Order: sequence, then C-alpha cells, then structure tokens
Amino acid sequence: MERGHHIDIRNVAFFRHGYASEEPDMRRLYEQAKLDQWNAAKDIDWAQPLEGDGGLIADDLVDIHGTRFWDRLSENERVEVNHAVTRWRLSTLMAGEHGAMLVCSQLVENVEGQDAKLFQATQVVDEGRHNEVLQRYFALRLDGRNYPLSGNVKEIFDTLLGTEAWYLKTIGLQLVAETFAVSLFRMLAESSKDPVLRQVCRRILQDEARHMGFGMLSLPTLVAEASERERHEMEDFAVWALNRTLRGVFPLAAYEDLGFSKAEIDEVRQLRRDRAAGGDETAFRKYFRRDLHSGLVRNLRKVGVLTERNAPDIEALGISLAA
Repeated sequence: MERGHHIDIRNVAFFRHGYASEEPDMRRLYEQAKLDQWNAAKDIDWAQPLEGDGGLIADDLVDIHGTRFWDRLSENERVEVNHAVTRWRLSTLMAGEHGAMLVCSQLVENVEGQDAKLFQATQVVDEGRHNEVLQRYFALRLDGRNYPLSGNVKEIFDTLLGTEAWYLKTIGLQLVAETFAVSLFRMLAESSKDPVLRQVCRRILQDEARHMGFGMLSLPTLVAEASERERHEMEDFAVWALNRTLRGVFPLAAYEDLGFSKAEIDEVRQLRRDRAAGGDETAFRKYFRRDLHSGLVRNLRKVGVLTERNAPDIEALGISLAA
C-alpha cells in the first residue's frame, strides 16, 4: 500500500509581530475551541458492543439495498457488504481529516491576524484528533484496514495544499469540504447502527461547526473588498471545489472487493441514477441532500461567492438555489 505522496508547494508565511487581539468574534471562536477540546482515546466509550445484526451504517446507505443484488444475499453477506461500504465511506472521511490538518497547518502561516492564527492552530489539533479517532474506529470495527487516498479527494487536497492564497484554501476547505463533511457526519450520527460510530460522529460535529465559523467570519469582508478579477477567481474556485467534492462519490473499490463484475457495478450505478432522477431516494439520502444543499447555499451567499455569474454552474451540479 502507498505510504504517502509528495506535493511540491510554496506557502507564504506572514510572521506576526503584534500579538494583541484585534478581531473579537474570531477571538471568541478561539476561546470556544479551547473549551471544546476532547480526547479521542478517553472520551469515546470504545467498549460498547455492536447492536443488532452487526452492521455499522444504516442499510439504506448501501446503494444495492432494496435491489435484486441485496435480495440474493444471506444475512452474513449483507453485513459484509455493509462493512465494505462503511470502510469506503469512512476511508474518504479519514483522508479528508488528514488533508484538512495539513491545509490548516499552512493557514497558521498564511493568515495575517493574530486571532486567525490562534484559531487555525486549534483547528490543526482538531483535525489531527478527527484523523486519530477515525483510525481508532478502523482498528476496532474494521480490522484496521482502510482504502487508500485516491481520485477526487486526492486531487482536492493536492490542489488546496499547492494553492498559495489563504482565502482559496478557506473556500475549498471550510466553505465547501467542511459543509459536505458536516452533512455526512450528521447523517451518520443519527442513522448508524453502531453506537460507537454515532458517538464518534457527534464528537466530530462538535468541532466542525467552529471550523465553518472561521470561513463565515473571515471571508465576507475580503470578498466584498476584492477586485472583479479576484472575485471571479474566488467564484470559480468555489465551483471547482464543489464539482470535485460532489463528483466521484460512488464506492467503486468496495464493490470491486466484494466481487461484483463490471457489468453489475454499471447496473448499480444506473440504479442509483434512476433513483435520483425519479425522486425514489431513501429517507437518509433525502435528508443528507436537503441538509447539504441548504447549508452550502446559505454559506455561499453569506460570504459572497454565489452570484448571478456562477449560479448556473452551481445549479448544474444538482444544487437547488431556491431559498
């Protein structure tokens, strides 16, 4: 398995010489971060046993649930499929948390204000803890095996790490990726079969709301004061980040490991598209999409990167801009 990869970057560091607080709202966010710290090793009840049939996530989150592929499986095989899809989903999230830790370590250097630097230092710790707690979950419930970083997730974080401007890193991470992660963690916190996974997700959500708050505090004024060229750059970057985040979310590797043929995988993909096109989605998917889209649209509008210019591109991604 690949142990890691190298990214050539040039990060701009702003060495702050004055240390007094200048942004009260950002300082309050930093103070809240200090109060909210938790320990992944001690504050999760790792000894809780599995409930029910041994599945980890709700079966509704498995694409083949309710299809002929599901009907042909034994109870044990259904649990195996549930675990494989869980492994794929959580692998994506764990890689994202690790990438976020690296991006935020750059933001500590990039941002200029003392309060922003202090808060970003806390987010580095938060993202490291999220990476740790998910790795612990893999060790406990999934035999320590996860899928390697690949595809869109790799592209997103390679791009964010290679981008010099702190505001583009913030748009891609706190505005787009964090909104996506919050929606997914909230869905898992409410629907998962495993009480340990529900607890892990609730703890992570406690931190993610603050991370999104950084973007909400730091971006609106910058966007409002930017030149037309700079605003277009930010608008286009938001669309790019949305496109890469929302595309390629099919657990291909999981189905391949389960022995599905290419023709069967293509059929599963088509079933998923047909369900979405016909509105025949599970309650969890409907909740996730509604929650994700409302959060994205609200945040994009608040910071000023949702405009008439890029609205058609955002709607083309399947995101409703209706209030």
